[in-house]
Amino acid sequence: MAFTKMQGTGNDYIYIDACRCPVAEPESLAKRLSDRHFSVGADGLVLILPSDKADLRMRMFNADGSEAQMCGNAARCVARYAVDHGLVENDDFTLETMAGIKHLHVSRSNGIVSSVRVDMGEPVIKTMDSTADCLLAQSGVVRLFAHDFTLVDMGNPHAVCFVKDVESFPVHTLGAQVENHPLFPLRTNVEFVELVDSEHLCMRVWERGTGETLACGTGACASAVAAISKGMAQRNLSLRVLGGELQVCWDSQTHHVFLQGPANYCFEGTVQL
Repeated sequence: MAFTKMQGTGNDYIYIDACRCPVAEPESLAKRLSDRHFSVGADGLVLILPSDKADLRMRMFNADGSEAQMCGNAARCVARYAVDHGLVENDDFTLETMAGIKHLHVSRSNGIVSSVRVDMGEPVIKTMDSTADCLLAQSGVVRLFAHDFTLVDMGNPHAVCFVKDVESFPVHTLGAQVENHPLFPLRTNVEFVELVDSEHLCMRVWERGTGETLACGTGACASAVAAISKGMAQRNLSLRVLGGELQVCWDSQTHHVFLQGPANYCFEGTVQL
């Protein structure tokens, strides 16, 4: 089976054109191929599929085989793969995901894809009933392990925590604890964010089913939404992640969040199933 490994700000996935080569058991294949010591190595597996609702459909599986609703970095890479391999005819097209239909726009420089912009839709700041060990500090905020987390849904769940020094913060320890907290029966992604100024954030992310990754597109959007909703940041932001930089805009008229960033190839290959 042929595959292409791609990355968006270091968030790397294995992409398979399932329009031409169907995959029978993607969950087990994701676990097998994502192993960085004994296989290709990646944050997960992405299938590019036909759709009866949009131009294409994307299914995304974490490194542990669990299926995720949405991934902004993967959507950008799907966009580049699609236009480069003739799966779509235009630089503006739609992508079906478990989090709904996403609209994508490809930008070019000298004919080559330079970045992709994804309409991530309208975010939801979550609220829930308080419990004995988890009290709402304010709307959409829960306190876990002596830290406040803003709960944002970008089609998938996120818990955003603002910290003073993200570089030295114990992301691996607290990320795993929050991901698997009983408050989140389906687990959650966890972002740790440092406010640089009103236009710049630094973020590290603990992704459910994978662990710390170099970037997370939906996590970048959730972090921006959390910062903007608290009055800490403007609606157009640059987010520095371990793998590079992403641009996020939360539009005041449509209330949609837009994510823009690179989508690059790593290598291509074949794997024997």
